[in-house]
Amino acid sequence: MEKSSKDVLRETDAEAIRLARTLLRTARFGAMGVLDPASGAPYVSRVAVATDHDGAPIILVSALSGHTAGLLADPRCSLLLGEPGKGDPLAYPRISIACRAERIASEDPRHVRIEGRFLSRNSKAKLYSGFADFSFFRLEPLAASLNGGFGKAYALTADDLLLQSPSLEAIAAAEQSAVEHMNSDHADAVNRLARHYGNQKEDLPWVMTGIDVEGFDLVAGERVLRVFFDEPLSQPADMHKVLVKMSVVARRALEMGEDAGTKTTISSGH
Repeated sequence: MEKSSKDVLRETDAEAIRLARTLLRTARFGAMGVLDPASGAPYVSRVAVATDHDGAPIILVSALSGHTAGLLADPRCSLLLGEPGKGDPLAYPRISIACRAERIASEDPRHVRIEGRFLSRNSKAKLYSGFADFSFFRLEPLAASLNGGFGKAYALTADDLLLQSPSLEAIAAAEQSAVEHMNSDHADAVNRLARHYGNQKEDLPWVMTGIDVEGFDLVAGERVLRVFFDEPLSQPADMHKVLVKMSVVARRALEMGEDAGTKTTISSGH
């Protein structure tokens, strides 16, 4: 008797959801599939990615690219995330997300936030992000297939991927000033957070690129770290309190030579 697809799927648990959200937050690029408007055939290309505050992927694309034409003709698309390392590329976690794309017009109230988060993650895009033929798209997840490694397959829903919190908008409004403050006035603390909570042995020029209700993101060159808070933030004031507390813990641990923390499950970039 043949196995059904349900037989190979594990029950979605907190660990799977954490892995899926980490893959989302640490992705630097992905393979996006659209439907070619001329032939109707699948068309796949590579795109740089970042995430909105709730975790939805965001991309910046040129009107001249084939995938933009596909998105404008039919918003249905898919996004594959997860970077391989040494050895078998199929041994590394990845997630395939079915999405519906929404173009974010320059006059859209969300545009400033989305542009800020994308450029904070992909700084080289500042060279062309203001060109008239480039547009931001928010990819609204509908469902996802997560492969966490051999024998670790999960079917996830949009609710598994996206944050649901009454604090999202308030944290988003306070994010930019908090990130700028950390990077300009507390670069040493940012470095300690990466080393302790991100299991980083090397002393690299880490930069904080974003803070949301569930955690924050750090970048050093091609390396990206996701660090999760013990508890979701409930108000903007929590950002300062939690980051100060975590910085103190990281400093003391590093001074005592303790092992790095385990708040992040994946680091992209090799």
